[in-house]
Amino acid sequence: MGKILVTGGAGFIGSNLCESLLADEHDVVCLDNLSTGHIENIEPLLEKYPNHFQFIKGDIRSIDDCRRAVSGVEYILHEAALGSVPRSIKDPITSNDVNVSGFLNMLVVSRDARVKRFVFAASSSTYGDSKSLPKVEDVIGKPLSPYAITKYVNELYADVFAKTYGLEYIGLRYFNVFGRRQDPNGAYAAVIPLFVKQFMNHEAPNINGDGEYSRDFTYIDNVIQMNKLALFTENKDAVNQIYNTAFGERTTLNMLVEYIKEYLSEYDEKIKTIEPTHGPNRAGDIPHSLASIDKAKKLLNYAPKFSMKEGLREACKWYWGNLK
Repeated sequence: MGKILVTGGAGFIGSNLCESLLADEHDVVCLDNLSTGHIENIEPLLEKYPNHFQFIKGDIRSIDDCRRAVSGVEYILHEAALGSVPRSIKDPITSNDVNVSGFLNMLVVSRDARVKRFVFAASSSTYGDSKSLPKVEDVIGKPLSPYAITKYVNELYADVFAKTYGLEYIGLRYFNVFGRRQDPNGAYAAVIPLFVKQFMNHEAPNINGDGEYSRDFTYIDNVIQMNKLALFTENKDAVNQIYNTAFGERTTLNMLVEYIKEYLSEYDEKIKTIEPTHGPNRAGDIPHSLASIDKAKKLLNYAPKFSMKEGLREACKWYWGNLK
C-alpha cells in the first residue's frame, strides 16, 4: 500500500483518519493550514510515528503547496474545507476559494501525480430543499446555502475529472459527524460539542427553533470505516460514485439534548436540571435529514458499528476527560 495524503489532517475528521491509518501501519502525509485544525490533534502522532507520519503546513488554495503534498503519494483523503453553513452565508467568497478552488487544485495535482484514488468529503447539505426521506444519493434538491453549492460543485468536478482524465474518485456525503476532537470552541462550533461544553459549564444551550428539526448524527468511527472502505475497495462498480456516510437513524435536537444530559449527568448530577432555551430557526438549515445507507452497504460492504446513542456516550466520556 502506497503513501496516503490526508488534507485537513489536523482537523477533527482528518486527525482521526491519520491516527487510524497510522495504527494500521500506513505511511501518512498530513496537509493543513491550521485555520480550523489544531497542531495538538496530531502532535502525539508525530511523536509516536516519526518515520511514518509527515506534517506539511500548507494551504490547498496554493497549487504549489498541493504539489508538494502529493509528491510520492498514491492515495488521497481530501478532508480540507471550510465547513459550516452560517460561515458560508457570512463569507461566501472565502468558502468558495477553499472549497471549490482548493478542491480543483487538489484534483489537478492528483491527476498530474497519477494518484490511484481520490476520496473526498462531500456533504449531506447537497440534498438542499429535497423533501424526500430517507435521502438517496441520486435524488437531490436545490442548494440552500453557499456551503451546499461548494460541496455539490466538488461532486461535479470529481465526476468530470474521472470521465476526462481517468482519475478514480469516491465522494462521501457526511451526515453530521461528531466525536472525539471535534472542536467545541469558536463561532461555528457544531451542535454536539457546543452543547456538551455548555452543559459541562452549567450553561443552558440554545436550540434553534422548536427542537423538532432532526439529523442523522454519525459517530466518527463509522466515518473512519467508510473512508477505509472507499480507499481500499477493489470493487470496480464501487468507484467513481457518491455515497451517504451515516448511521441511518434520525434524532431531533430535543432528543439530542436529553441524551447529552443523561450521559453527562453520570459525571455531574447538576446537569440533569439544566433546561435549554429556544431561539429562531437558522438561515439555510434543512428541517430533516436521514440517510439511506443501502448503496454503501451493497457496494462497499459498509457496516456502521456505532448508533447515535452509542457514539454520543463515547463522545461525552471523551469530552469529560479532555475539556475539564
